[in-house]
Amino acid sequence: MYEIPLLINNQPVAAHQGRTYTCHNPISGETVSVAAAATIADARAAADAAAAAFAVWSEMAPNARRDILLKAADALAAKGQEASQRAMLEMGATPMWGGFNVHLASSVLREAAAMTTQIHGDVIPSDTAGLMSMGIRQPVGVVLGIAPWNAPIILGVRAIAMPLACGNTVVFKASEICPATHALITESLIEAGAPAGVVNMVTNAPEDAPEIVKALIEHPAVRRVNFTGSTRVGKIIAQLCAENLKPCLLELGGKAPMLVLDDADIDSAVKAAAFGGYMNQGQICMSTERVIVTPGVADQFVAALADKVKTIKAADPAVGSEILGSVVNGAAVERLNRLIGDAEKKGAVVLAGGQASSVLMDATLLDRVNSSMEIYGEESFGPVLSIIRAQDEEDAIRIANDTDYGLSSAVFSRDVNKAMAVAKRIESGICHINSPTVQDEAQMPFGGVKSSGYGRFGGKAAIQEFTELRWITNQSGQRHYPF
Repeated sequence: MYEIPLLINNQPVAAHQGRTYTCHNPISGETVSVAAAATIADARAAADAAAAAFAVWSEMAPNARRDILLKAADALAAKGQEASQRAMLEMGATPMWGGFNVHLASSVLREAAAMTTQIHGDVIPSDTAGLMSMGIRQPVGVVLGIAPWNAPIILGVRAIAMPLACGNTVVFKASEICPATHALITESLIEAGAPAGVVNMVTNAPEDAPEIVKALIEHPAVRRVNFTGSTRVGKIIAQLCAENLKPCLLELGGKAPMLVLDDADIDSAVKAAAFGGYMNQGQICMSTERVIVTPGVADQFVAALADKVKTIKAADPAVGSEILGSVVNGAAVERLNRLIGDAEKKGAVVLAGGQASSVLMDATLLDRVNSSMEIYGEESFGPVLSIIRAQDEEDAIRIANDTDYGLSSAVFSRDVNKAMAVAKRIESGICHINSPTVQDEAQMPFGGVKSSGYGRFGGKAAIQEFTELRWITNQSGQRHYPF
């Protein structure tokens, strides 16, 4: 069992009155971690610590910040086995998923380290004689980073790394579901030499989340908020930020379409659909939720995909006998069963899997999904993939855009020029041609449109999110004034 305190000023701190909450293994129900349940006072103390540390960290030489971030990447990489163990216990993830999280998160830290010397400004020509005008990017202050459970190390690091690289300090609000897994991130930064108060971690009981988040957003030192999670909660975050005139960066839900056109490579498309739909039990914001297939290839593709999906089973990841691990909790299974049941009643055909009686849910494939079904528009966020049969290519594009979401997408076609033309018409922040919807690299501009959020994580694109662009001038010589 893991005991997880708050982290404030590089010190483990108990919550006021020793309040805690308990996390359980989704498969066995056993207690995995007992974490500090922060109060509003605790949250404010974390923000105060970050505010006090800002003066030193923001003025630290870029290569000094780079050195700490690189050391943190190495420290985190060394925790790969421990991260896999904690993610398996707290959220039922497979060891493969835990290992991949550490691998990519270490890369995110290294990319952020490379960005410390890439925060550029401009000298802007002025019409005023002797006036040097400059556009200078400066750190903003304290950044509140809020990360979810589903890709715990990747998204936790993403909430922290670029804000730190840009010279900000951070309050990291960990997920209520995986506090022990998230704690490995802040541990790595402390081991790397991050000064006291530069990164602070707050954990809270699930029922306290609204008031804790509100208190942190309202704290005067917090100047930016970045949130990854559901669209429902993202709208609440955006409203709170608007009320406090604070910019926010939101990466929210998805309903990723994968278009399989008549000239697609069937084998490649089947492999990509299976990977994109079922990696991490389909619990990824980029997960392929809809495969939209055109008539000329529909029957052949659907038969091949069904054969593939029938081999994708779920088992306790501690046993390690199957590709899939656990869905995050029983409530998620109930929702997935409701969506499957509704689709069946309205004419969908279950080609593999189906409703589950436990959190160990096999890969499920639904054919002939249409707009009358709840799953057509609702994000499933589980191991359920829907096939929608389009009338033609134009109809496939219409269906792809017939959603409130717009994060990731994919197009499969042997004609690259046609695929590029289709990709440009899909309303999403990300589109991949002949590769799956689930992809991420630390240096890429990652983010969505519509109800999938706004702003971009990753590499240079993130610099503008976590810096303030200021106009600074220097007058030389005598300036003429009209009076």
